[in-house]
Amino acid sequence: MSVALLDGDRLVAEITSEDERLHAERLLPAVDRLLALADTTLGAVGAFAVSIGPGSFTGLRIGLATVKAFALDERRPVAGVPTLAALAAAAAGAPGPVAALLDARRGEVYAAACAYPGEPLPSVLADSVFTPEALAAVLPREAALVIGEDAAPAAARLTALRPDLRPLPAALGAARAARVGRLGRALLAAGHAVPAAELVPRYVRRAEAEARRTGQPLENAGAE
Repeated sequence: MSVALLDGDRLVAEITSEDERLHAERLLPAVDRLLALADTTLGAVGAFAVSIGPGSFTGLRIGLATVKAFALDERRPVAGVPTLAALAAAAAGAPGPVAALLDARRGEVYAAACAYPGEPLPSVLADSVFTPEALAAVLPREAALVIGEDAAPAAARLTALRPDLRPLPAALGAARAARVGRLGRALLAAGHAVPAAELVPRYVRRAEAEARRTGQPLENAGAE
């Protein structure tokens, strides 16, 4: 869980937490601490950016619900930032292309690729669910791999299949709020604001419980 406050591209403050409590218990206290660190108020914030997934279903819902509540008056714009684009931004300075990986369980990963790190939307490979073997077949040559949460085993398998791929340190693979904020600013500048009421998570696949209930496959190419 990560929250940040930016003034333009300048990072004013950031709080990142990896403790075991649920996001619902940590998020609002972290926002309060963040605003206190910056000596400001929520009312002074001019726009919001939020990671929309793929990722933890519960975490995504909590994050989006919180931002929707903050922007409910519709006067302050909201940007929905793909999580994998925020991960890829960790490789700033790489000549590109850059692929970002997140563990999707069941021996699969969520993955997307950008021509250059820092793009607010994946431009080479749209975010989807892959086995390492399937991903090895579609990734551009000599891509740098940004390893997200719990994705190191898949990255190791990928580089065994594709020696041209270059894994980056796992420590880089965090969708930190500062990166989400900067990518959100780029989306807003390009006219991609999303009304708070229309903000939806991009799950890529259905929750396992829903798949069992409906009999539909886990994979889901669109947002829900």
